[in-house]
Amino acid sequence: MGVLLNGVWTEESALPATPGGVFIRRESQFRNWITPDGAPGPSGEGGFAAEAGRYHLIISLACPWAHRALIFRALKGLEGMVSLSITHWLMGAQGWSFAEGPGVVPDPILGAAHLHQLYCAAEPGYTGRVTVPILWDKARGRIVNNESAEIIRMFNSAFDGIGAREGDFYPAALRPEIDALNARIYAAVNNGVYQVGFARSQTAYDAAIGPLFDMLAELEARLGRSRYLLGDQVTEADWRLFTTLIRFDPVYVGHFRCDRRRIVDHPNLWAWLRELYQWQGIAATVDFDHIRRHYYLSHKMLNPGGILPAGPELDFHAPHGRETL
Repeated sequence: MGVLLNGVWTEESALPATPGGVFIRRESQFRNWITPDGAPGPSGEGGFAAEAGRYHLIISLACPWAHRALIFRALKGLEGMVSLSITHWLMGAQGWSFAEGPGVVPDPILGAAHLHQLYCAAEPGYTGRVTVPILWDKARGRIVNNESAEIIRMFNSAFDGIGAREGDFYPAALRPEIDALNARIYAAVNNGVYQVGFARSQTAYDAAIGPLFDMLAELEARLGRSRYLLGDQVTEADWRLFTTLIRFDPVYVGHFRCDRRRIVDHPNLWAWLRELYQWQGIAATVDFDHIRRHYYLSHKMLNPGGILPAGPELDFHAPHGRETL
């Protein structure tokens, strides 16, 4: 893996850690917003009005952060408005690529071979990590945003006036609760699995594994009382958790050593996960081949032999029984 330093790809670690071996995730750097009329959003500059055909989403099917954006594109019926490219599952020496392979959708903007070329096209001299998702503006030839948490909120509402599917997954009345729960889940679970998996010392591992499973136990209890995380309405908080938990048993249990308990050992979480997987259009966003191959074959420091495990076998189509809650 590597990073861009002043626009030059440098083959060095993109996983910075403190001397104590704690994994640190850097913040995304492109933070503009698509809005209904092009007015500035909560951050960045204005000029990015919601228009059909103007924007292009670039994702990896393997990445849970990019998966969020793909899910909201499907939930809101934006497939005909926001075009899509999909990287190869393998993160190699040059980072994410568009190498030919099953499920890969090439870059139509530059015909780029590697994702870092798009970052340099958007900002010559860019320094930082090269991550997915990217939301690209075809009209202005630049990256609008590369922060998944913000992209899903744009998709949730910015295109409503030009034909997006009905549905509000960030309703005003629940926003304080959603934000508070998102922050706790992010720290302990979404990012927590990486702090466990990329821990470079026993102390760092021990510090991350406890909060991860404590939070899963709390979520298990919460879903025993309500159908979704915040009651009887599915929200952004559910989908942000979904993209981590759909990868948990297939990858994080073994590859990241998150092996205290599986999701299938949590009856409420497991049923909730199956229900969301069975939502219209969601199963099509999940590609376990890309997911498993990316983690097990890209992270040579964790799996130097490049061995791809055979399991587990999970039935996401089994009845979930959540209708009665």
